[in-house]
Amino acid sequence: MPKTIQTTERERLAHSPTLNTVMMVEETLKNSGELLTLAELKRRLPKQVMHQTLLQILDYLQLSGKIVIGTKGVLWVFAERKELNELIKRGTEI
Repeated sequence: MPKTIQTTERERLAHSPTLNTVMMVEETLKNSGELLTLAELKRRLPKQVMHQTLLQILDYLQLSGKIVIGTKGVLWVFAERKELNELIKRGTEI
């Protein structure tokens, strides 16, 4: 019996990375400050992450503009806006 698109989509969503795993990869890339190969990134992560899960996270980070993936590796490029953080600190909470 062939898989339907709906079944495939459900399976893909059932194996999504957790927020903690996404944040762990983000922090590792952000703190490295250099171009990392996929193998080097896996070595630097505090916990092991399945290859497919890591690829899903990297796809998400690339789509959100936080990393650039090239032929030689992955690089963190997102720069936080200091001015926005200052406005938030001075702002009024509603």
